[in-house]
Amino acid sequence: MEVATGSPPANTRRRRPPAWTVVGVLVAALVAGPLLALPLSFVGEGAALDSIAASLLPEALRASLVLAAGVGAGTLLLGGSLAALVSFYDFPGRRWLDWALVLPLAMPAYVLVFVLLGQYDYDGQLARAGVPLPEIRSTGGTIAVLTAVLYPYVYALGRGAFLAQSRETLEAARTLGLSHLRAIRRVALPLARPALAGGVALAVMEALADFGAVNLLGYRALTDAIYRVWYGAFDQAAALQLATVLVGLSLTLVALERLLRGRARYHQSLARGDAPIPRRLRGPRAWLAAALPTLLLVAVFFAPVAQLMVWAVESLIDGTFGAELLRDTVNTLLLATVAATIAVGAATVVAYGRRVRPSRVGTVAARLSSLGYAVPGTVVAVAVFVPLAWVDRRVDDLGESLLGIDPGLLLTGTIVGLVLAYVVRFHALGLFTVEARMDEIDPTLDQAARGLGADRSRVFSDVHLPLLWPGILTAALLVFVEVMKELPATALLRPLGGDTLAIAVWEATKDSRFDTAALPALLIVAVSLVPVVALIRFSRRRT
Repeated sequence: MEVATGSPPANTRRRRPPAWTVVGVLVAALVAGPLLALPLSFVGEGAALDSIAASLLPEALRASLVLAAGVGAGTLLLGGSLAALVSFYDFPGRRWLDWALVLPLAMPAYVLVFVLLGQYDYDGQLARAGVPLPEIRSTGGTIAVLTAVLYPYVYALGRGAFLAQSRETLEAARTLGLSHLRAIRRVALPLARPALAGGVALAVMEALADFGAVNLLGYRALTDAIYRVWYGAFDQAAALQLATVLVGLSLTLVALERLLRGRARYHQSLARGDAPIPRRLRGPRAWLAAALPTLLLVAVFFAPVAQLMVWAVESLIDGTFGAELLRDTVNTLLLATVAATIAVGAATVVAYGRRVRPSRVGTVAARLSSLGYAVPGTVVAVAVFVPLAWVDRRVDDLGESLLGIDPGLLLTGTIVGLVLAYVVRFHALGLFTVEARMDEIDPTLDQAARGLGADRSRVFSDVHLPLLWPGILTAALLVFVEVMKELPATALLRPLGGDTLAIAVWEATKDSRFDTAALPALLIVAVSLVPVVALIRFSRRRT
């Protein structure tokens, strides 16, 4: 006679997925689900490319590819040259330029375009004064503007790679008869190639994702085409298909960069030693080395900020600002705070789950949930809107059939859809930052706490959370700033009365109301400076 036991076999119990893995999968589904569903726009009735999308796609795709190639080449040349200059040469002002060359990161491209249009456009101040100027509303002008604000990605990563190289490596090259410049070209640059490639990839991704600058300059890239189809033709299918093409282009570039970096191997044969000693420049070459980067900074950062301050003071004197600016500021702070809290909260849960329950499923879920950061804001907005609109319609139908009321657009007509788009777009930023901090926590602390009888929640609250706070706050600050600057997703999903500072700058610039846009732009730049200054301080401590 067999006696049934009350507990299932041990191997059966193990098959139940851990709660942390389930949470990670749910976060990945929420964040990556809308993006992964984009290819469905080509299924069924959308199997053939929509006529509007087909007519816009060739020009928009060609424009985006030209933009990517131009910005990639420009940022590599400019950022790589500046990184090599401050790393391997000494000249007047080098210490100041060493950190100041990162400052353009705080200048959103659409803000720089707004200032340039006010000064250099056909109806700008310099044009009215009769000064001959090149046409800024052109392919070259668009590439130049984006290169000016994105080169710090290449500069920062390249500089870090150059300073990490051993002094003995360059000295060995010099003993073989190479000049200082040729040693840099033949030895230092190849060793820094992975970092430079990573910086170029970041810059190109940002260029492909840009909407504000290309829209204000009339450049017909894919992001602008998606916006025109969405708001101009009200063609959801065409917008989805164009968004899918842009996602494919972005992910192809990411895969290409990783493939090239994965195949190339550049190692130092010598142990890591002191950083290279900069070679002192003298005479005209020294002053030229100091003057050219300084002029660049004046042109793309200090002069625009000064012009913004002048316009802002004039507007304050004229009483241009009022309730609208206060409303836009409150909206911006509210949206950025809510989105940063949700994004970093979800990132902390996912990162902790991977630590306490490492699994292949959890790793894949975490990587999928970070997909949004490689996708332009216009694409995220379109991808998020479609499922939320479907839910809104179903809720509306249920409300009318069961209760006889029309609940309205609860998701797409409120900040819910916009906040979700922000979370999808910037969740990865929080995840990478929190994971980096969590990796620094010694696993023996977990083992010691568990040995004293603490459960996982107690270990998290009493051990991990106090150590994670700096990383969590850093992640929240980064997401807050990115949300504050975000324009394309906000332009597509903002509810009625939900304008932000970025929208205020964009709309005022389109109407040539430069004085009205000045103060919102200054606020954006000021807040954007916070993480840039933190990056500078961290970099200076490391070097």
